[in-house]
Amino acid sequence: MEKTNNKFEKMILNVIQHYNHKKYWKMRDYVVNSNNSNKLMKYLYLFKLKKIDSYHNASMGTNINGGAHFDSTPFFPHGINGIFVAHESVIGKNCVIYQQVTIGKKSEIGEGPRIGDNCIIYPGAKIFGEIKIGNNCIIGANAVVNKSFPDNSIIVGIPAKCLRRKNEKD
Repeated sequence: MEKTNNKFEKMILNVIQHYNHKKYWKMRDYVVNSNNSNKLMKYLYLFKLKKIDSYHNASMGTNINGGAHFDSTPFFPHGINGIFVAHESVIGKNCVIYQQVTIGKKSEIGEGPRIGDNCIIYPGAKIFGEIKIGNNCIIGANAVVNKSFPDNSIIVGIPAKCLRRKNEKD
């Protein structure tokens, strides 16, 4: 992107492109929640969310009255850069998702992945298909996950394998 010294331009770009975690997820909740009846506000928020997503090369699976389901707001240590989540995906509570992660469907038909609570997904992981990842799982960097794994699994590799199961000491 071209550098600018114009203060007004900087202010406008910051408003359009900046990812503010609290504001983003508040707007997203308003858009996907069917209880909110103000359609104009939903479309304005959706437009702003898509602009932010586009700038950060990301997509949180946001749709009017639907989309990807997040049980709680996930934590993004490096922002939403390069993160893609399919509309039919379900992400559990307290998940940590690093940059360049893809969570998607295998084809146009069917559901997206279901990821359990308290999971950590490291950079570059690809998770796709109608699969279920259990609670408290760790998915290693650049893993390609296309099958289900039970709770407490440490998942690594291409294709992904369970390296071992975590115990209470881990």
